[in-house]
Amino acid sequence: MEELPLDFTAVPIDILVVLIADMLERLMAHNDLIPLLPESLTRFHSRSAPVISVLDYLRRIVRFTNVEKSCLLVTLHYIDQICSRTPLFTLSSLTCHRFIIASITVSSKGLCDTFCTNSLYAKVGGISVTELDVLEREFLEKIDWRLMCTREVLQEYYVNLVRTHSSGQYFVVGAHSSTGSTSSTDGDEMDTSQSRPPTPPDSARLRTSGSAILIEPPPVTTEVSRRPTIEQNMAFAALQQSQESVVQNDSEAIRHPPM
Repeated sequence: MEELPLDFTAVPIDILVVLIADMLERLMAHNDLIPLLPESLTRFHSRSAPVISVLDYLRRIVRFTNVEKSCLLVTLHYIDQICSRTPLFTLSSLTCHRFIIASITVSSKGLCDTFCTNSLYAKVGGISVTELDVLEREFLEKIDWRLMCTREVLQEYYVNLVRTHSSGQYFVVGAHSSTGSTSSTDGDEMDTSQSRPPTPPDSARLRTSGSAILIEPPPVTTEVSRRPTIEQNMAFAALQQSQESVVQNDSEAIRHPPM
């Protein structure tokens, strides 16, 4: 078994990507068995599933956008928010990729000092800028513009991702129980079962509207944000320009057939 740090900010980002992709892949396999109803269709649906795996898709996003670890983890929080507000929505092979790129776009803009342009996010995600703009608005409406999430909630997602990974090869030192606000009565829901893929609480129950322990985090303490220096902004602008050039010439052609 491989030992991982207790703090999610210290874990290598590629391992974090592997943990998230593992959970999403099993969740997709589970939800793909649910019949798709006309009333369940959303702007996130494709006519067919993209050929690229979720793992490779996340790695591509990390490679070209330098996304922060918190933005990757907060995607799980957004899944819980949307499944609570829209019970018919399911994260499946038809919706997952569009959901991911919309989540990364929104969270990076809302939570980070520096972020990429929609043009770059669209190229990396394999969709048009116009389509990403539409997905971004749809995403914000579905989460009711609630972008914030506490560090404790993200830490809880991380610990549970490690605990329920399908290979069982990872463990977190000192993680005797979930951190954050999880109650003992909800703890059983985090264990692996045969009836559903092991995931953080409520992420597998996308068709129910029952209470979720991670839907409403504790109030966030307002702090004075640190503005990037001029040198940092100039360096980031140069990096972003070079990334756009690389992505433009990248041999990976990812197209998502529109619904």
